[in-house]
Amino acid sequence: MEVFRIAFGITRAELEAWKAAIDQGQIAYLTHYWRDARFPNSRTVTKVGCRDVNKLAAWCKAHHLNPKYIHVREKYPHFDLLGSYQYKVLQQLGLHDHIERFGLHK
Repeated sequence: MEVFRIAFGITRAELEAWKAAIDQGQIAYLTHYWRDARFPNSRTVTKVGCRDVNKLAAWCKAHHLNPKYIHVREKYPHFDLLGSYQYKVLQQLGLHDHIERFGLHK
């Protein structure tokens, strides 16, 4: 099976702001529309990024998520939030603008 992935629905400025926050050691959130053949029922993803992988792992644990699923990238390590966990965590964090913009209401 061919795997395809595509992200859309964000601006270059939003992507650059996410990267800049990560570069400054912050936990940063970027939600966008997304298609991935491995997850046919997911149409969005929130990438939770942080340069400090230990800090990101602690964030995962605090939200009852397994840090083994952190994508350890050289410049932009991140954890992908999908489905009901995505909605739940965005709600907990008060990131209602992400929920509204991408129609993530239950």
